[in-house]
Amino acid sequence: MSASIARSTIRRVLRWARRKSPWVLHFNSGGCNGCDIEIVDTLTPRYDVERLGILKEASPRHADVLLCTGPVTRQSRDRLRRIYEQMPEPKWVIAVGSCSCSGGVFADGYNVLGGIDQVLPVDVYVPGCPCRPEAIIAGIAHLLENVI
Repeated sequence: MSASIARSTIRRVLRWARRKSPWVLHFNSGGCNGCDIEIVDTLTPRYDVERLGILKEASPRHADVLLCTGPVTRQSRDRLRRIYEQMPEPKWVIAVGSCSCSGGVFADGYNVLGGIDQVLPVDVYVPGCPCRPEAIIAGIAHLLENVI
């Protein structure tokens, strides 16, 4: 078996594993907590995303996907960057809710910088105020199909 065939096989296995078991880390950069409640609802037995292989992770060092809610504030900007930098490559960011997509109702605040894309590269946007668990699951599925 040549080295190139072995490398391509390893790449395919790693890609398959990432698609089948994304570990997500949730970060609220400051908002009304409506989207946070919907993310928690996504993890309950009613929607049961663990059956799809999606696991909520508490440590950025083990997470593949960063689920961000709320607008970026001056206070949370550095913390958000630090968490993103602690995640291993490859890593992806999903902006959940109107506030994380564009700043939402908080956009004109003196302390608000805007959406998550002002600080981090965002791969998938899930709009809504608050967005439903079905939309969050669809956003993760879109990420798994098209990006990973």
